Amino acid sequence: MEPEDLTIEDYDEIIALWRACPGLGLSGADSRDSLKRFLARNPGLSLVCREQGRIVATSLCGHDGRRGFLYHVAVNPHRRGRGLGRRLVESCLQRLAREGIEKCHLFVFADNREGRDFWDVLGWTRRDDLVVFSRDLSPEITLPDPGPA
Repeated sequence: MEPEDLTIEDYDEIIALWRACPGLGLSGADSRDSLKRFLARNPGLSLVCREQGRIVATSLCGHDGRRGFLYHVAVNPHRRGRGLGRRLVESCLQRLAREGIEKCHLFVFADNREGRDFWDVLGWTRRDDLVVFSRDLSPEITLPDPGPA
C-alpha cells in the first residue's frame, strides 16, 4: 500500500488512531482548525496509509523553510511490524528534500520507549545537547469527546 496525502477530511479517523497509540500525546494543537492550518501551510507533506479503506498509519510533516519536522508518526498497534511507519517516514523525507529541506527533526516523549526504539532502528540521531522549552499561547482547546468505546 502506498502512502496517500492526509486531508482534513481524514480528521475524525486520524484522531481515533492517535488516541489508540500509547505514547502519542494530543493537545489543542491537534484540533480540527489547527490541523487544517498546518495542512494548508505544508501541502502534500503529511501522509496516511489505508487498508481496506481505513487509515492504519499517519505522519504529519511540515517545515519552516529551513528544517523539516515530523509529528504523529503513528501506526495502528495491530498493524505494526510491517514497515508502514518506515514507508511513511521515507516518503515524508523525500517530499521534504524536494522542497529543499536538508534536515528534519522530531519529538518523542522521554518515557515512550517503543517510539524511541523505532527512531533508533531507522538510524535517527538522539540529541542530548538540546533542551526543549514550550509556552502555551492560547486558552485551553479541547479535542472532541470520542464517545462510548
